[in-house]
Amino acid sequence: MAAERILIVDDEPYVRAVMCAMLEICNYEPVLVSNGLEAIERIENDAPYDLILSDIMMSGLDGIGLLERVRTLEPDVPMVMVTAIHDIGVAISAMRKGAYDYLLKPFEKEQLLATVKRALEYRRLVRQNAMYQQNLEQLVEARTEMLHHAMADLERSYDITLEALGDALDLKDAETEGHSKRVTAYTIALARAMNVDSASIRIIARGAYLHDIGKMAIPDSILLKPGKLDLHEQAMMREHCMRGYQIVRKIPFLQGAAEIVYSHQEHYDGSGYPRGLRGDQIPLGARIFAVADTLDAITSDRPYRRANSFEAARKEIKRCAGTQFDPAVVKAYLSLPDKIWIDLRAEINRQDRLSPISFGSASQNKQVPTGTDS
Repeated sequence: MAAERILIVDDEPYVRAVMCAMLEICNYEPVLVSNGLEAIERIENDAPYDLILSDIMMSGLDGIGLLERVRTLEPDVPMVMVTAIHDIGVAISAMRKGAYDYLLKPFEKEQLLATVKRALEYRRLVRQNAMYQQNLEQLVEARTEMLHHAMADLERSYDITLEALGDALDLKDAETEGHSKRVTAYTIALARAMNVDSASIRIIARGAYLHDIGKMAIPDSILLKPGKLDLHEQAMMREHCMRGYQIVRKIPFLQGAAEIVYSHQEHYDGSGYPRGLRGDQIPLGARIFAVADTLDAITSDRPYRRANSFEAARKEIKRCAGTQFDPAVVKAYLSLPDKIWIDLRAEINRQDRLSPISFGSASQNKQVPTGTDS
């Protein structure tokens, strides 16, 4: 173990020599300078030092001035004032400015060594505490990183569960598969255009993806009926919002999405179902979804009609602003070119699967996607 280095600062050669001899006997490594300016030069160019012993009354930079500089340059190095001034006020002033201790001349060897030992022990404790703090910070950082990975893994597990629910619906109604994927991508794009925060976009995307999950509880005779539904069948079909809500709300991480599933058929003017909500009573995600849903419905083939153009969809959505749709959402939709929806649709058609796992990363980018960004 290297000897502990002690800087002795005193303008009296005899005092420096005596202190040096006392310290060398105890295997310390003293370094001698005659004034405060020399001490600063040593500290700046010959560090580190474990302790500084300094006289107070010196020409040039005195001991108090040196103390102030040391506290800036080496705040963890203890400094002991060694002086012949028998004035308690000077001692108090030195301690207030950061001195570790105060030693009066003349002193005995035992006094010097006891003071040095206490100061060096204090220095060791300070360094140990600093190392502990550093290790603690590194441990916290590592644990935080592990927690982030665990949370990411958990969220991926959530989205795998969500995808499984979507797959189950696909098995029930093959027509729903492409619609759910497209309307989710459209909803994300609209939410970005409205500057919705990324955490909310993830919730909205999940709600959009699962909006028709309640159709799993609708009898096939109604869900797959090729002709027009009668009034009783229409009433049964309308129950899919409530049934979907009852399915999804039982899953803790989908409680926010469940509200969108419940409200996705509500109209801005209160004419929708199942609760007849109006305006801001409808969750924002459901209001955004309503525009995306209609956009996809108009531009997709159905058994009873061919797909219409995106230009036609734009005109219809604009016409229904304030009645079926939130005007603010329509305004955001109209600010975006049709190329965005065309590119998104083409990208989804090129993919075998559109996993909800991509929703989280997709929503981090606030720019509106132009196809492959989705």
